[in-house]
Amino acid sequence: MIDNISWLAIYPEIVLLVMACVIALVDLGVKSRTRTPTYILTLLTLVVVAVLEAMYARNGTTFYGWGNMVVSDSMGSWLKCFAAVAMMITMVYGRPYAADRDMLRGGEMFTLSLLSLLGMFVMIGANNFLVVYLGLELLTLASYALVALRRDHSQSVEAAMKYFVLGAMASGFLLYGLSMIYGATGSLDIGQVFQAINGGQIRHQVLVFGTVFVVAGLGFKLGVVPFHMWVPDVYQGAPTAITLLIGSAPKLAAFGMTMRLLVDGLLPLAFDWQQMLMVMAVCSLLIGNLAGLQQTNIKRMLAYSTISQMGFVLLGLMSGVIHGNVDTSAVENAYSSAMFYVVTYVLTTLAAFGVILLLARDGFESEEISDFAGLNQRSPLYAGVMALCLFSMAGIPPMVGFYAKLSVLQALVSSGETSHIALAVFAVVMSLIGAFYYLRVVKVMYFDKPLTATNVSAPLDVRTVLTLNAAALLVLGLLPGGLMSLCADAIVRALAT
Repeated sequence: MIDNISWLAIYPEIVLLVMACVIALVDLGVKSRTRTPTYILTLLTLVVVAVLEAMYARNGTTFYGWGNMVVSDSMGSWLKCFAAVAMMITMVYGRPYAADRDMLRGGEMFTLSLLSLLGMFVMIGANNFLVVYLGLELLTLASYALVALRRDHSQSVEAAMKYFVLGAMASGFLLYGLSMIYGATGSLDIGQVFQAINGGQIRHQVLVFGTVFVVAGLGFKLGVVPFHMWVPDVYQGAPTAITLLIGSAPKLAAFGMTMRLLVDGLLPLAFDWQQMLMVMAVCSLLIGNLAGLQQTNIKRMLAYSTISQMGFVLLGLMSGVIHGNVDTSAVENAYSSAMFYVVTYVLTTLAAFGVILLLARDGFESEEISDFAGLNQRSPLYAGVMALCLFSMAGIPPMVGFYAKLSVLQALVSSGETSHIALAVFAVVMSLIGAFYYLRVVKVMYFDKPLTATNVSAPLDVRTVLTLNAAALLVLGLLPGGLMSLCADAIVRALAT
């Protein structure tokens, strides 16, 4: 019998699913080129869902439903809340761009975006291998369709095909790894898998082999080396509004899925998977920053930036357990710093792509770094917003990106391990190299002559949200304690259960 707790655990998901269907039906009668009724309904849905998740998170109660297949806890609720807010901002930034390129002909963009968010919610709230995979497939299938939304644009269709082929391969890796762990432990329940491994009655080699495939699947969703091949091509080829969607909220879902599988389920194998994360982090920082130096396309540059930024997240995730010993304070410090990093990175990405979308106009994409020449002379506000984003990504104080990097480095150094301290030094050196290609864009905006005299204009809702988005980067950089405490409390509550 299904109890009230089971329904309570998935109320936001039910709202999302029902409203996605309602919006698809309502849109059939909408004739507006900009799909205003559909757009407003979508934003209202996202606001309601974000408020619901914030209420769940503030309550702080952890409960399980549907035969322990779904979990609702503070960490998951905050990640879902932030994902809903990120999707809302994406819709605000992306609608004018999509309307100019005839991408709103049938309103699929709004419906598919809600379905992709539903997939993220399922991934974050999963407590069972089957539910994890169900959420992942719902997210990826909607994402494939969104990337190919400009059906008459060959570059978008090509990006969608690459994304589909590589995504299918990554899903296969993850499914194969999960099936091996199921075969070894006899359970699909993440909590029972943890207990079985902790009992020590299972062949270690089989579990490690399965863990390798699971980490490979997670590496693809995070976009880290050596599973990064899709990131630059999809970022560049997809319509910019869809690039923003793929590069923001799904990172929160990927982090949530990583926490569920590696920490909630496979923590006794931390010594094994942390080594894999360390190699992936080092390679991501190295290749992401060195390849970023060579880029002239800003979307491709930000793709390699994403790869290096996710390397920092992996550094946080791999510094929690020392020599197989689980120290509560070290684990909480490491994972909360990684969560803080992901949240602030998504916030920064939203504002950066918001400016790129602003500069694009009908028939002109504004994807080359040279397109930003003299932006300060054309629009000091938007040049300032982009500069704040780039400073934050480079880790320059007082931007929030500086504190995010500092918290991860502090988690590494506080472990006292020589290898971790060496990794921290390496990460700092890589950040210095990466700062070059961020500051190069700032130089182009402020010191190069403009190539066009076209004024930059935007609707009121876009200007308002973009200004608030940029202000948040500065305010959170000056006063990071509130968000850091929120992440730490969420991780503590998640680990306690």
